[in-house]
Amino acid sequence: QVQLVQSGGGLVQAGGSLRLSCAPSREAFDRYTVAWFRQIPGKEREFVAAISRSGIRTYYEHFVKGRFTISRDNAKNTVDLEMEWLQPEEKAVYYCEAQIRADDELEDVRRRDPYDHWGEGTQVAVST
Repeated sequence: QVQLVQSGGGLVQAGGSLRLSCAPSREAFDRYTVAWFRQIPGKEREFVAAISRSGIRTYYEHFVKGRFTISRDNAKNTVDLEMEWLQPEEKAVYYCEAQIRADDELEDVRRRDPYDHWGEGTQVAVST
């Protein structure tokens, strides 16, 4: 079972930036479509962004589009989420999730059920 190891996160002031990283405990990452989800306290986990196997395609939820950037470096076996202009209401635990796909597309990436590997979560807090 491949586990995803997350790093980054922490506390930032409103309007600030943070970077999250995700890497598999073993195995090459280029077989996986990878997404970031987040769980705001009291709410269900929600989709944030996804990136295709090669990195050529990305998809963002509307509320982060233009502020967050998902990227990957398959040579380094990592997927990052750069978050800018963070707001206090975005305080959440952010999760990296991955699914093996045969294609380089992003169909149905907002659904959680296809993902069968996930990280332990990273806390992001935003102060006013």
